[in-house]
Amino acid sequence: MERPLILISNDDGIAAPGIHVLARIAQHLGDVYIVAPATPQSGMSSAMSVNVPLRIKQHDNTDYNDNVRIFSVTGTPVDCIKLAMHHILPRKPDMMLCGINHGSNAGNNLIYSGTMGAVMEACMIGIPATGYSLMHHSLAADFSQTLPYIEKISKAVLAGGLPEGVCLNVNFPAKVAIEGLKIVRSAKSHWTEEYREYTDPTGRPFYWLTGKQINDEPDATDTDLYWLGRNYATAVPVTPDQTNVSAIKAIAAIIG
Repeated sequence: MERPLILISNDDGIAAPGIHVLARIAQHLGDVYIVAPATPQSGMSSAMSVNVPLRIKQHDNTDYNDNVRIFSVTGTPVDCIKLAMHHILPRKPDMMLCGINHGSNAGNNLIYSGTMGAVMEACMIGIPATGYSLMHHSLAADFSQTLPYIEKISKAVLAGGLPEGVCLNVNFPAKVAIEGLKIVRSAKSHWTEEYREYTDPTGRPFYWLTGKQINDEPDATDTDLYWLGRNYATAVPVTPDQTNVSAIKAIAAIIG
């Protein structure tokens, strides 16, 4: 019987600890190909490289079982999925995993996420795909609480797949004992961005993005941000098709 083939990527880059935590779980579930950006690509969403040469580098896998192969790509997370499918993988993978992201992809972070950009790219070509994120930006973050949940979800997806056109956005709270897992929707939220101005050594100004995510529906009990704030992991079913079907008639009435 052919072993499952698992593709793993991220947006934090090939050197980020989170992707290797994920790969150490996956290596016991099938044959693993890690194909990740050579450098950090956070916030790239579904961006891909156009009119830019991309390069692939294979890395040593001595920290893993023999069934793990490791590659980096000088591009975005979506570039990694496209190149994996066209030039690296021996066949279409049975599952795609992305992460573990260092930082939240809950609420409206989903829109900006390079992690979820890669997940949706895989989903669009029929690969069951899940993105994993820990709400802790430190490279020294403790992922131990996430491991049983990742293993459980991954085994379930390998066994039963996901509905057509659906992928998963899974987020974990940080620094706590996780109380359980909730299947919910993304919270309506926004960021209060602030661009701080600084001066470089040549005297020219530059700007650094900071800000805070605001939950626009803090009392809604069916959202990811609500339950993450109560120490639960969350899984949000996501679809790359962003059509608002319920609004078609209303828009037709407005613009004819």
